[in-house]
Amino acid sequence: MSTFSLSRLRFQSCFILLLSITFTVSVIIYVFGFHTELSKVWFHKFAKLIRFQKVKNHTLINMTCLTRHNVTDMLSMESMTAFPLNEASSICYHEAYPHNYGFIIDEPDKCEQENPFLVLMVPVAPHELEARNAIRSTWGNERVVQNKNITVVFSLGLPGIEAEKQQEELRLESQQYHDLIQSDFMDTYINLTIKTMVIMDWLATRCPQASYAMKIDSDMFLNLENLMSLLLRPDTPKENYMTGKVMWNRPVIRDKNSKWYVPKELYDEDYYPTYLLGMGYVFSNDLSRKIVEVSKEIKPFNIEDAYVGACVEQIGISPSDPPNPFQFKDYFSGSKGSQPRGETGSSFVNYQRSRCRSAPQSCR
Repeated sequence: MSTFSLSRLRFQSCFILLLSITFTVSVIIYVFGFHTELSKVWFHKFAKLIRFQKVKNHTLINMTCLTRHNVTDMLSMESMTAFPLNEASSICYHEAYPHNYGFIIDEPDKCEQENPFLVLMVPVAPHELEARNAIRSTWGNERVVQNKNITVVFSLGLPGIEAEKQQEELRLESQQYHDLIQSDFMDTYINLTIKTMVIMDWLATRCPQASYAMKIDSDMFLNLENLMSLLLRPDTPKENYMTGKVMWNRPVIRDKNSKWYVPKELYDEDYYPTYLLGMGYVFSNDLSRKIVEVSKEIKPFNIEDAYVGACVEQIGISPSDPPNPFQFKDYFSGSKGSQPRGETGSSFVNYQRSRCRSAPQSCR
């Protein structure tokens, strides 16, 4: 047993040494200007290998500090939002920063073709075709409401189990519906923060002409007539606006057995900043670019809606309460005996997990 452990240790040491030497050589090539096409491609693939290993291990806390001057070519291959760069400065690109990822499936011209007033961004797992079809056959099928165009986009990461088979199915689904965007991070619960930031970046780069956007979970029922009435009100702000179910003074959960556990290494405050519950929130689309930009400065943690709240706080604005507090409902309608709270006629976001997925026709 000891001989096996020693051999394994030697193998790991040799592998790490080989990676270190290879990386050092590639950096030297970039620093001294040997910009051959082969070296660029190789360096890009090597960086993606290291990044994939980080994502695979769910290490959101790891940060890689690189000098912008030395990685301009690498970033240009998969940059999504362009920001002014100071050649002499350096920056830490953390795992939630969307420029770390590139699109495998994309619809870059969708907003130019549809000219939406409102974009509905739906994060969903690659295997959840049933959920996507339920939305396509219900509220996601409405393209014009009160004379305003609406676009629906589903956001995905990389599949895990049966990846090759699922990826081919996603490719065919994309060809049929043209409503999928997929980025190259592992689609896991802990990576929801990455998925949300990729959504923000897609809005900022692919759809800046939209006036408003909404991030809405796939197990929601959305009343678009009521939502559009809110957005078209004369007193609804057109910039720096964000509304939903506001979460105030929420403590950070330190119980390691909890689904929402966050270690101090990721977020050391005892309470989250004010944020909007991630089931569904609406925002003026100018915020998407601002959120992406400030995310460079904020260490990521795995509670995606609270992380967006931290970004919004950094921008210097506060989420707004909706005009009617019952417009965002978080009751679970599939549980026995549960009843809606408030005025159902004015709400537009309801938590509808079991009913919308098992019987889409009941959500129309």
